[in-house]
Amino acid sequence: MHLFRKTARRVASAACGLLAVAALPAAPANAATAPGAPAIPGRYADQRLDWRPCASGPLECASMAVPRDWYHPGRGPDLTVAVSRHRAPDPAARRGVLMMAAGGPGASGLGRPAGLASYAPKLAAAYDIVSFDQRGVGASTNVVCSGQEKVDALFGGGDLRDRSEQAVRATVERARDFVRDCRRNSGDLLPYITTDQAVHDMDLYRALLGAGTVSYYGPSYATYLGARYATRFPHRVERVVLDSSIDFGGSWQEFMTGQPMSFQRRFEQDFLPWLAANDATYHRGGTPEEAKASYERLRASLRERPLELEGTRVLPDHLDAAATGMIYSGDRFPDLAALLGVLDDPASVPAATRRALAQKLKHPLGAAFAADFFSVVCQDTPWTRGRAYWVRRSAADSRAHPLAGARELAYASVCAAWPRSGAPRAEVAAAELPPVLMLNSRHDPATYYEGAVRAHERLPGSRLITVGGGDHGTYQAKNACVDRYVEDFLLDGRMPQADASCAGKPLPDPAARGAGGGQRGAQAEEPLSMTRSVPTTEPAAGEAR
Repeated sequence: MHLFRKTARRVASAACGLLAVAALPAAPANAATAPGAPAIPGRYADQRLDWRPCASGPLECASMAVPRDWYHPGRGPDLTVAVSRHRAPDPAARRGVLMMAAGGPGASGLGRPAGLASYAPKLAAAYDIVSFDQRGVGASTNVVCSGQEKVDALFGGGDLRDRSEQAVRATVERARDFVRDCRRNSGDLLPYITTDQAVHDMDLYRALLGAGTVSYYGPSYATYLGARYATRFPHRVERVVLDSSIDFGGSWQEFMTGQPMSFQRRFEQDFLPWLAANDATYHRGGTPEEAKASYERLRASLRERPLELEGTRVLPDHLDAAATGMIYSGDRFPDLAALLGVLDDPASVPAATRRALAQKLKHPLGAAFAADFFSVVCQDTPWTRGRAYWVRRSAADSRAHPLAGARELAYASVCAAWPRSGAPRAEVAAAELPPVLMLNSRHDPATYYEGAVRAHERLPGSRLITVGGGDHGTYQAKNACVDRYVEDFLLDGRMPQADASCAGKPLPDPAARGAGGGQRGAQAEEPLSMTRSVPTTEPAAGEAR
């Protein structure tokens, strides 16, 4: 078995229709900044980026000082935002700057230009590819909440499907304790870890690069960040690609309470049929119903008799977190299938495999990631604060969509207890937008297709490329059709005359690649959901998200 191994994915050819394309103009050069956008004070605009080789990888890194509060830049100490770049090799052939951002919210973006430059040499030749760690994250000024043990107890302490009064009370109290830790450890910083503040950091970065305009690529949460930046500073953006888009027309509460449905759909309509079709390899049942029953039997056994695996006590919450994380990509279906077998019979694999698996399962959500994630999603838009509402809502979602619905009370209770935010709502308006190309798969579990369609409808003139299957993140996934649309647009400004579609990648054949499967090489996304196991702090070479 080769669980969780980082291998390059096999190239799968994907059919795509030959659609007429047309060049679209950039936004007017004289478009005005949105009303209320603060100017960049001279002490920030006049700083110089001291570029040096990054600690790892073929990039240059620097740091910039930003105001704690862009609306009152003289108040409080400055924050640091870490930035990176991959320079186009020939300045004469360079057409501009392509800015990237990471998903999450809470993932690091610092190393990502290297992955994109490696994947798309034509883009690397045409653009300086730049990125950053958003305020609150990674090498930038961090926000701090609870330690890892408390985060583990909140999101992996047992069985979040347990709806007993005692279990519900414990979940709500752990969430409130997490918020108390955030206020104690980062109280003066918390109000400023928002999408609205981050887009002003992005515009300062653009200015310090000496770029009048930038183009933009962002996946997952970074679609919200990019859409907000484009509507706040439309004259500063030339072309925008939003990959796996959240529904930025509503609130975080509305978006995230839609996710239990989409994770259950991905699990039941994509993973379970694939698992049943490969029963000869995995022995989990020859029909989707039998495969689902085998999952539930394993889960029930972990509740009755938690598994002691190389120092990690594996509980039902660990299984659900791993399952929801692995269905982000069809390439990881073999990993999930193999995991089920190992948890049923740990002695069937070598000790080294068990140790690696135990480490992967140990922390359902990383403490550093959780601190930034909740700072953003709890403050960008309002949340319902009543305990009774969330107990009722989460009980219904847990019954209807148990894979992710069981975790709803833990996540929502954090935001329900969060200090009331004074941040301006990060609206995404449609006036004077630059050209926007959007991508989304039909069964994406995290950024569900219905929300992406609504986001598309809010951006007149945008084009939506619908991708078959359910992978979260469609570009840099070795889908030739998707890659062609994105790179034609970023290089030449060509977009389809109407919305278009691409076939999804075929699901893996275990017989062709070994029963252990492999980890997705280019699109391992960080959580934008009430799901997902602990993220890595930095993507592997070639990863996009």
